[in-house]
Amino acid sequence: MKPMKSMFRSTARDKGVPSLNMASMPDLIFTVLFFFMIVTHMRSDEVKVRLQVPQAKEVQKLANRPSVVNVYVGQLDGKWQVQVNGSIVRPEDLSARISQIRQSMAPENAEHLTVSFRADRKAPMRIISQVKRALQRSYALRINYSATELKE
Repeated sequence: MKPMKSMFRSTARDKGVPSLNMASMPDLIFTVLFFFMIVTHMRSDEVKVRLQVPQAKEVQKLANRPSVVNVYVGQLDGKWQVQVNGSIVRPEDLSARISQIRQSMAPENAEHLTVSFRADRKAPMRIISQVKRALQRSYALRINYSATELKE
């Protein structure tokens, strides 16, 4: 009769641990990277003016659609400036710039043109009024005023 110990000998020592195949790992990493690059929204315009947006109690997020035009009022080199999307414009040229942007849009987007208006909390009312009159002249009547949420 054989000894009991030899009958139940483990064979795991003989085979070793199987190796993990890492050949498809770079493909997986690049697939995930491309996925996040496609679904992540990149900011299309660089804010050149310096502004501190006012705070509000009730804030809703504006969906970033192709029909949204960003208008910023802030300081640049110590002077109050108006920026439309990525370029600085004079308040008197704003209505022409909005009309130009509307013409470059697809007709369904131009019909739903929305202005996202972000002004510094200390901006003079004179510039705010000039911007609002220019938007009225260009028939950009759908305006959303941007603010940050008030922390209580």
